[in-house]
Amino acid sequence: MEPFIEKTYFLSASDANAEGELSLTSLTTNIIDIATDHANALGIGNPSMADMRAGWVLSRITIDMEEVPKVNSHYVLRTWIEDFNRHYSARCFSIKSPEGKVYGYGRTIWLIIDAVTHKNLGLSHLNMPQDLILGEKAPIPVQEKHFPIVGPDEQPSGRAIKATHKPFRYTFKYCDLDFYRHVNTVRYVTMLLNQFTLEEHDKTRVKRMELSFLHEASYGMNTMLMRSDSEKDPLLSSFQLSDESSGEALLFARVKRV
Repeated sequence: MEPFIEKTYFLSASDANAEGELSLTSLTTNIIDIATDHANALGIGNPSMADMRAGWVLSRITIDMEEVPKVNSHYVLRTWIEDFNRHYSARCFSIKSPEGKVYGYGRTIWLIIDAVTHKNLGLSHLNMPQDLILGEKAPIPVQEKHFPIVGPDEQPSGRAIKATHKPFRYTFKYCDLDFYRHVNTVRYVTMLLNQFTLEEHDKTRVKRMELSFLHEASYGMNTMLMRSDSEKDPLLSSFQLSDESSGEALLFARVKRV
């Protein structure tokens, strides 16, 4: 067993975006898949917890890219454990060219939940040898605090901020779900990227994307996504996804474009 794992990917047209670069949806999928492969290799993956009806779920993900691989090129994705305690596991990623050129880094926070009750079980039941925890930190900032977003016609109070765009409403369907029957991470990424026009994507690219999950979204849930562009930096957008029925926040996110 190694404290890291890496894989080389060929960036075909099916994994590229409209600008001919590695799409964030494909990168997010591969980040989750390689994290799963490494956990399985270490003996702490979902198959090892099947008798407990438990499994890993993503709590936070940050992707920070200085440059993006182009279509018909190769890139190398590497992952390792930064921290592992009784509450969560922090896992980092590097995205590089085969020659070692750095494209970017990622960081994820993982929890273990009961697959039936969806309650947090903690990690104290797992035996993780210390020599398999690399401890190295990805050289990107950790997520800053996310603030609540109120509608464009509402007056924010406290540390809340006002939406600068009309709310986007969406009802989650069958193809939005994953194995746990809650909404797949990549569906959230797709939803966020679709808030920007094709012209905006052509003129800018996503430098950094942060997602922080608060509560699960499920099949048939009517949701409302609010976007607030920063007054100081119009290319920095904050998002809040809420259950429209209860008003409960499901997700906070931040997208920085350059």
